[in-house]
Amino acid sequence: MTNRIIIMNIDFNKSPDGLVPAIIQDAITNKVLMLGYMNNQALQQTIDSKLVTFFSRTKQRLWTKGEESGNVLNLVDIKLDCDNDTLLVFVNPKGPICHKGSDTCWNETNNQSFGFISKLEDTISSRIENADSQKSYVASLFAKGINKVAQKVGEEAVEVVIEAKDNNDDLFLEESADLLFHYLMLLQAKGFKLNDVVDVLKGREK
Repeated sequence: MTNRIIIMNIDFNKSPDGLVPAIIQDAITNKVLMLGYMNNQALQQTIDSKLVTFFSRTKQRLWTKGEESGNVLNLVDIKLDCDNDTLLVFVNPKGPICHKGSDTCWNETNNQSFGFISKLEDTISSRIENADSQKSYVASLFAKGINKVAQKVGEEAVEVVIEAKDNNDDLFLEESADLLFHYLMLLQAKGFKLNDVVDVLKGREK
């Protein structure tokens, strides 16, 4: 939906003050950063300037986020919900968003999350730091040193290649899961996480 169509279709009349909620979401990390309100003029200025502008209910005027702090929200895209009365605004933020100094208004760190993979990374970290090496496979392998972890990644990579040449998809996926799991371990053995690899890939984007 183009910005012109959004302006034409949004229903500002559902609210007595002519305002609609604008949910602000980081276009890269998908983290929800804040909630603001826009009237027709704020929405139009946001589209024209490419800087997110709200109608401030306290100031009773248009207010461009970061006009004083410099922590602006650079517009990427806007979507309109099914009832035509709420905006989802995708942005590239500059600096912290909350006036209290945090990345989001929910006091969260604005890091990219990979869902279950990020949870698995946290589990690996916890096992390395806290588990008894005799009971935890992760801790016991990690305790043997980075060479052993790297060797295991190599072994699993070979298994993936072998299974890729066969027709057993279940075994291929099982070996792929083993490879990914041990690669996440190797990253942490080197002091990194998946986000660091993603940053490198982003740097290669043209």
